[in-house]
Amino acid sequence: MKIKKVEVFAARLELKEPFIISYVQLEDMPTIFTRIETENGYVGWGEAVPDQNVTGETWESTYQIIKHELAPLLLNENPFSIDRIHQKFNDKIFGVPSAKAALDIALYDLMGKISGQPLYQLIGGKAHDEIQVPQVISIKDPKEMAEDAARFVAAGFRNIKIKVGTNGTDDIERIKAVRNAIGKDIPLRVDANQGWDRIEALKVIRETADCDVDWYEQPVKAHDMKALKEIKTVSHAKIMVDEGVHNIHDLVDVIEMRAADVLNIKLMKSGGIYPALALANLAEAAEMPCQVGSMVESAIATMAGAHLSISKSIIDTNEMVGPLMFTKDVAKVQYDGDVIQFSGAPGLGVEVDEEYVREITRFSCEIR
Repeated sequence: MKIKKVEVFAARLELKEPFIISYVQLEDMPTIFTRIETENGYVGWGEAVPDQNVTGETWESTYQIIKHELAPLLLNENPFSIDRIHQKFNDKIFGVPSAKAALDIALYDLMGKISGQPLYQLIGGKAHDEIQVPQVISIKDPKEMAEDAARFVAAGFRNIKIKVGTNGTDDIERIKAVRNAIGKDIPLRVDANQGWDRIEALKVIRETADCDVDWYEQPVKAHDMKALKEIKTVSHAKIMVDEGVHNIHDLVDVIEMRAADVLNIKLMKSGGIYPALALANLAEAAEMPCQVGSMVESAIATMAGAHLSISKSIIDTNEMVGPLMFTKDVAKVQYDGDVIQFSGAPGLGVEVDEEYVREITRFSCEIR
């Protein structure tokens, strides 16, 4: 069972509306799809959604790294040799986690299809009966965000997450407006995406104490663990670390410092499912609840994250909402209200529309 071919597609997915967070506004979502084929005809799909502010990669650089450095390492490998393959990746090049994730996800899709099992069965089985998804609201003025939140709750979403991080005064207004719009019983999560400094973060958290926020996510710069710890120490609510943890070495530091209460695992930060499992296991040893986050990914990476989410009891929440944000996706993900559905099909459980992938591709290559 050997890999004979890897295809790489640099594509752009059209968003229903601009996605706005503290450091960027995106009109569409640049993504890299990978298609791995074995000598006996099995096909696995993967995806990279790089972010130069988070993963240190661009769309163009990720394509080139996969094409020239990583994909050639897969030829003639057994797709089940996941540890060996990751060692080869890491020996070849430092970092570039989303590039590695694109191939890792495709390998897991292959493993599931070859073994005839949904991916979650290969990594732990079902630890949860179902996984609810939140609705994520981009940065807008407080009134618009409140209207969006109320509309999503009316549509049946039971969890709301809002993006903030432009300036503390406006963010306080946003948080209060959304809480007033959704009532006191709907869980509310706040993500600053590194947008505040320590003083501003403390001000926002203090002045929104009556808003009953579940947690404040990555309030300060990723590298500033001391500030994160100071905020956690005095915060009435939980503090989630996201951009501050890419790998197990980062997580060791967070755990030793007691710098955060909750961990946001992202496949694009960690390098795929295999290293994400290591993060979840280490977090479990430290009794640190986890979330599986998203970089606004298509059905491919979304379902990879969903399989991870349902397979680990330490993973309490997720953000598998990417497919809800595109005008058209490369595969169909089924939602029952705010609950993501698993098809039961092998691997990721999605059927990729290869014709549409090629239609939205700007440049591509084949390695064999």
